[in-house]
Amino acid sequence: MPPTTSTILRAVFRRQLEQLRTTRLPRSAPRRFQSSNSGPKPSASETAKAPSSPAATPAQQPVSIWLRLGPLTRAGQAYARSQRNRPWATQIASALAIYFAADISAQRISGKEYVPERTVRNMVIGAVSAVPCFIWFVWLSKSFNYGSHIVSIGVKIVVNQMIFTPTFNTYFFGSQALLAGDSLADTWDRIVRTVPISWMNAWKLWPAVLAFSFTYIPIAYRSVFSGAVAVGWQTYLSFLNRQAEIEEEVAHQKSPVAALPTVEAATLKLEQKRPIAA
Repeated sequence: MPPTTSTILRAVFRRQLEQLRTTRLPRSAPRRFQSSNSGPKPSASETAKAPSSPAATPAQQPVSIWLRLGPLTRAGQAYARSQRNRPWATQIASALAIYFAADISAQRISGKEYVPERTVRNMVIGAVSAVPCFIWFVWLSKSFNYGSHIVSIGVKIVVNQMIFTPTFNTYFFGSQALLAGDSLADTWDRIVRTVPISWMNAWKLWPAVLAFSFTYIPIAYRSVFSGAVAVGWQTYLSFLNRQAEIEEEVAHQKSPVAALPTVEAATLKLEQKRPIAA
């Protein structure tokens, strides 16, 4: 039986399809081999030893100890943000808190009855000096930076102790006397009594504080660190000022002639000079 037309067409079609497959297979096979096997696969040990991606490298860098203190770090970061945004207002608020705590502590140490007026005077003095002190220490941080870190720290300490410390102590004790209603003579006497001894004692504390601050503490947190130390230092200054006030009161009590009016004092002297009648 002769083959039909449809049978012939199917045979021709199959033969053409087989030719297409045989011609495309060598071309497509290497592509599939290259796309699926671009190179030898690393073993499990090589994969474990392979370095991490660049995104994970910063996480492996050592973190500063100041960033690992939990709530203290967050409080310090909040303070640093406030100082960057509102530096003067932040310094004034910090000074008010420091001088308030210092005077409360000084009055408790003295054992006398609490005097609110003294606390108010102390806070006013601190608020007025906050911005100048902040400007001074920013200038000191940016100045006297030499090739040797030790020389830079030494010069900063000497400049601070020779210029800033006596100036600030004179302002502090003088303002205390003036705000208390003392005369210029009494104010000068207060300065003479307190500034030299406070300046000598400042050499025992602030050089170490400044050296540690300029060496280890970032500039954004130096105000916090100095403020914490200043609470104790201002307590000492307030206590020293109170001791000077007590000495002045005792001195006035021992010289009643000086406290009398001029006419009464002269009469008392004349009566003392009269000879006693026989």
